[in-house]
Amino acid sequence: MRLVLFLAVAISAAACNNQADANANVKTAPTQTGLVNSSPDSANFTSIQWIEQTRDYGKMNEGQKLEVKFRFKNTGNKPLVIESVRASCGCTAAEPPKEPIAPGGEGEIVGSFDSNGKTGLQHKSIYVLTNTKGVQNHELVFNVDVIKKQ
Repeated sequence: MRLVLFLAVAISAAACNNQADANANVKTAPTQTGLVNSSPDSANFTSIQWIEQTRDYGKMNEGQKLEVKFRFKNTGNKPLVIESVRASCGCTAAEPPKEPIAPGGEGEIVGSFDSNGKTGLQHKSIYVLTNTKGVQNHELVFNVDVIKKQ
């Protein structure tokens, strides 16, 4: 009986140790938009108003590059910091503003879409991480219909 009890305790201890090792290797899961905000400082939160959050660029020919822009305004009373910008795929790239946007100031997220190898209706997203109240992860969307090369 002691042997069975000893084995049960030993197996339990080994299982707990393996679970701790497994948990040590787990990274922070990304948010729905793929951006992780490690420890937001709510004392510096502000507000953002997207002047354009969804854009429709109509039609373009395959192989062309398209510049996309999304304008916004800092409607809060603290500087607005765009912490990171990430595109939904490799055919799209975007850059955040280099400096914080002062209260009342405006800025824009500028990106580009390379239609090479893409045809038909394209629905692309750009994910923006900010120091805003409530929601820090914002999704910008653009659509373009790429006409196949003849």
